[in-house]
Amino acid sequence: MRAFRQAVETKDAAAMAACLADNVVFTSPVAFKPYPGKPITAAILRGVLRVFEDFRYIREINDPENGNSALIFETLVNGKKITGCDFIHVNDEGLIDEFMVMVRPLSGATALSEAMAAQFPQIQAEAAEAIAAQGQ
Repeated sequence: MRAFRQAVETKDAAAMAACLADNVVFTSPVAFKPYPGKPITAAILRGVLRVFEDFRYIREINDPENGNSALIFETLVNGKKITGCDFIHVNDEGLIDEFMVMVRPLSGATALSEAMAAQFPQIQAEAAEAIAAQGQ
């Protein structure tokens, strides 16, 4: 978890993506269905970097025996304070294959939903570009 946490804290999108397995599944706190695959997950994480303000992890809980971690964070989105948790599972290669985010309170989740909805056309374009580059 150290590499991913450091990548997030330094806002290094490439290093964040390097921590993701190709088959990673991202579960959003504001979307009904999960997003499968590294291209869309990496693009979502870049979008999050654009909307989170004053982001910081405040606690980390690890279960290395089972590859599970919980990274609790605080941030602001459009002036709304959010407390959240990244629930992460790593595969046998140490890459993230499950990534679920939960946030509170409702006002923060609403602000996050609105901010990410505004980002989503760019997120989709970035993911499509990454998928096209893989095919070359």
